[in-house]
Amino acid sequence: MRIGVVTFPGSLDDGDAARAARIAGAEAVRLWHGEPDLHGVDAVVLPGGFSYGDYLRCGAIARFAPAMESIIDAARGGLPVLGICNGFQILCEAHLLPGALTRNQHLHFRNRDQHLRVESTGTAWTNGFTPGQELVIPVKNGEGCYVADERTLDALEAEGRVVARYIRGNPNGSQRDIAAITNEAGNVVGIMPHPEHAVEELTGPSLDGLGFFTSVLRALAGASAGGQDAGGQ
Repeated sequence: MRIGVVTFPGSLDDGDAARAARIAGAEAVRLWHGEPDLHGVDAVVLPGGFSYGDYLRCGAIARFAPAMESIIDAARGGLPVLGICNGFQILCEAHLLPGALTRNQHLHFRNRDQHLRVESTGTAWTNGFTPGQELVIPVKNGEGCYVADERTLDALEAEGRVVARYIRGNPNGSQRDIAAITNEAGNVVGIMPHPEHAVEELTGPSLDGLGFFTSVLRALAGASAGGQDAGGQ
């Protein structure tokens, strides 16, 4: 399976995301923001960083990159897309996910190992976890406070679209302790903490982030097997 990782001007964690994809067993394909061709990848990761210097708003300019135009269309057609930190912000700006990410309530940058609880395993990126599973994954953001109107928050809760919550402390003031959400189809996930930084024992703090990348490979393998079965009937 081929996982594409987009590089925008200002991306910092594209290399780490590509490495995590390789550790999970995928072929990592580097995608350039200025090229609409996705090179036939099976899934896409929008990495963390400061795309376009966070001018205007975080992710506001990246949303209009040629690569994003292709990704938006493909995501609406079912392509699995994971937005990490700045990638989460881009997904919200692109209206693939609801709500927005704003300045941390305390107005300080936070960089620490963060405890999370998995709330939904029904997505392409979390099917390998168990409901209620606790993870430790680094968080590093200055504008990671997830906000939305009450109607949207209630809908996310009712539809099981809150993917993960902060536990043992909320690092940025996100409403309802939301750390990650998904779209209705479950193929697009935005997460503020960095799973790509928790895939090796050497760098730690855990291996908990690897499950996001192995989950999508599992989802893709299941979809491929399903398609072969249907074609053979």
